Amino acid sequence: MVTYRKALRRVLTPGPHAMSVASVTVCLFLTVLAVKTPWAPLPRVVIAAAGLVATGAVWFRDRWPVAVAAVGAGAYALSGNPGPLLIGLFSGAGARLGARFGALAAIGVAGFLAQQWVDDGGLGTDALVPALTATAAVLVTGGYVATRRELTRSLRERAERAEAERHLRDEQARAAERGRIAREMHDVLAHKVTLISLHAGGLEVNPGAEPARVEREAALIRGTAQEALEELRKIVGVLRAGHDDIFPDLRRLVESWASAGNTVTLHGDLDGLPVATARAAYRLVQEGLTNAHKHASGAPVTVSVTGSPQDGITITVTNERSLQPAARPSGARAGLVGLAERFRLIGGTVRGAPDDAGGWRLEGRLPGDTHDQNAAGG
Repeated sequence: MVTYRKALRRVLTPGPHAMSVASVTVCLFLTVLAVKTPWAPLPRVVIAAAGLVATGAVWFRDRWPVAVAAVGAGAYALSGNPGPLLIGLFSGAGARLGARFGALAAIGVAGFLAQQWVDDGGLGTDALVPALTATAAVLVTGGYVATRRELTRSLRERAERAEAERHLRDEQARAAERGRIAREMHDVLAHKVTLISLHAGGLEVNPGAEPARVEREAALIRGTAQEALEELRKIVGVLRAGHDDIFPDLRRLVESWASAGNTVTLHGDLDGLPVATARAAYRLVQEGLTNAHKHASGAPVTVSVTGSPQDGITITVTNERSLQPAARPSGARAGLVGLAERFRLIGGTVRGAPDDAGGWRLEGRLPGDTHDQNAAGG
């Protein structure tokens, strides 16, 4: 998305070369008009030569704006074409002025006065005020445009950095979630795999063992392997919910939040669900209640669990609109990113979005237990 926005901005925003081409084209057009009309009392060849030289100088307006303004001032006096002078002053004001401001102001006033002197054959007492006004107007406009352009560029860069940081936080949240998955898998399965290895090793070093012992060891290996597979099914894609309960107690979780002064209503429960599904649902409710407390403190919250282990489970946490604003904490969305990763790895989905009443709705969907159905049918 960031790359697409950058490409679109490059297409819609003219670059420095495009602006230079446009400036040269405008000055060349004005030179043609100055020669044809003419705009100065001098011979047309002088008007054309002065206009063409100044027009060529405009190409270097970004590199040497003061020199372009000086050439433009001379060309204005000789040809009556103000384009190169105005562009030089405007471009110079667009850069960091500093000591350059005095030089640009002097060149601008001198250029406007020289043009009037050539046209009228002298300078009137009232010529200085229009020259000062015109010079100041061009410099102020150029400075304003340049400042606004720099501010826009700075804000755009900050927005792009914020977007990149958000993507980085999302990736870090996913990596942290997968790291916790790996730790849980190791904790639960390592000892069972070790037992299988020990029993198999005992049979290997005793090839002449009695049939009863072989049968007993094989049964132990088969039972341990089945337990390991069952545990694997339960924890793949499921992270620890922050407690050591074998089966998560959703009603106790809701009651703990309600006892702290929150208004929480529960519809449904996790009874009868597989442990993996129950843990995922429990984790979503935890995240939803935490986010409701952060972003809509004091607003009533409704928790619903619908569906069945065979048809799929839908868990929703909906909070009403808060009457008091809540600041968005740093690192927001990391919990939702990890939660979505948890659900994705077991075939589920998570979606969070505002509801029609102005509150927030967090919804998780988990597929039915097709493995058990197939086992029962087979």
